Amino acid sequence: MKLTVVGGGSTYTPELIDGIAGRRTSLAVDEIVLVDPDEHRLSVIGEFSQRLLDHAGHPARVRTTTDLESGAEGAAAVLLQLRVGGQAARRSDETFPLECGCVGQETTGAGGLAKALRTVPVVLDIAERVRKVTGPDTWIVNFTNPVGIVTRALVQSGFRAVGLCNVAIGFQRYVGKLLGAAPEQVRLGHVGLNHLTWERQVLVDGVDVLPRLLSEFGEDVAAHIGLPAELMRRLGVVPSYYLKYFYSHDEVVATQRTEPPRAEVVSLVEKELMGVYADPAVVTKPEALSQRGGAYYSEAAVQLVHALTGGEQGEEHVVNVQNNGTLPFLPDDAVIEVPSIVDSNGAVPLPVAPVEPAFAGLISHVTGYEYLALEAALHGGRDRVANALLAHPLIGQWSIAEKLADQLVAENADLLPWAKA
Repeated sequence: MKLTVVGGGSTYTPELIDGIAGRRTSLAVDEIVLVDPDEHRLSVIGEFSQRLLDHAGHPARVRTTTDLESGAEGAAAVLLQLRVGGQAARRSDETFPLECGCVGQETTGAGGLAKALRTVPVVLDIAERVRKVTGPDTWIVNFTNPVGIVTRALVQSGFRAVGLCNVAIGFQRYVGKLLGAAPEQVRLGHVGLNHLTWERQVLVDGVDVLPRLLSEFGEDVAAHIGLPAELMRRLGVVPSYYLKYFYSHDEVVATQRTEPPRAEVVSLVEKELMGVYADPAVVTKPEALSQRGGAYYSEAAVQLVHALTGGEQGEEHVVNVQNNGTLPFLPDDAVIEVPSIVDSNGAVPLPVAPVEPAFAGLISHVTGYEYLALEAALHGGRDRVANALLAHPLIGQWSIAEKLADQLVAENADLLPWAKA
């Protein structure tokens, strides 16, 4: 089996390769092609990836190329992990909204919209070019943020695509360690949108341990997600750590104004990682990679690819998938993040118990924003940008949306073809 990783020059890539190296029997990969426009990064990461596989005794060969069509031809699955504009664009996403008192974050709020505007057209172009050389049946696994918006762009354009995030698997692993349970014993009642999710159940061997988790380990979980234990106990759920941008917005903004942007931290980590990767004596995944983010990405991605390419026996995974009536208060074509049964035919959401108004309202609100965000990404226009910002629950004020729209377009003009006109 051939796998293609678009954005293969990312410092994330060795995390994925390490996961493949550990799944030799269940994922029969014999060729991994890393595609990226940066030849230097490709060379360093490609050679290190091959050393990882060789050290693990895995027979797969790594190939690198700057040519998308050559890299994708014959692939069973294509993984997308792009960052259009690099860390410089991320730094902008994390800083310009702060001038208006809004959270600076690369996947939500004004920064998340900026990322969507830059990313959606590029991803759709890549997907179309991939389809021309692979045919319509190759699976696209999208790890590119904002995952929900990008995945919906792919699916509504007719591509076989599933979105993937590491939040659910990260929390599953965290709970397992906290309670002394193996990962396969833990299942989550995970519901919402990408980066807007709640755990309404935590099942260990079929028994819901969420009440125990909140009562006995509430302070530990609170520290893990950055929200008060009292809030979790009152709501009776564990929100994802991205909910701090909603539930503690002003406190987060105040903190962000006193700390360097995450992009600067990541840039330093990436510089360190590239130095480690370039050392021919290094043959295992470095500890510094854990500081890069994306924990358990490799496991989630490898398991999902296995399910999509492994035949008719379905596996349960938390993925981003079309709603199709699963959450009745959303349109069928909305993309939600829920446990689903995944096989070679795709992902089908499992039934979800009625969602409480405290969560359904915010899910609906953000879904409305995501529809407008995708319209702006597909068709451009400053006013479409402003309309999406006005609809976002973290913005929602006319004067602020107008100012942010102008700033967003100015900050990203070089990466938005329609803004250059």
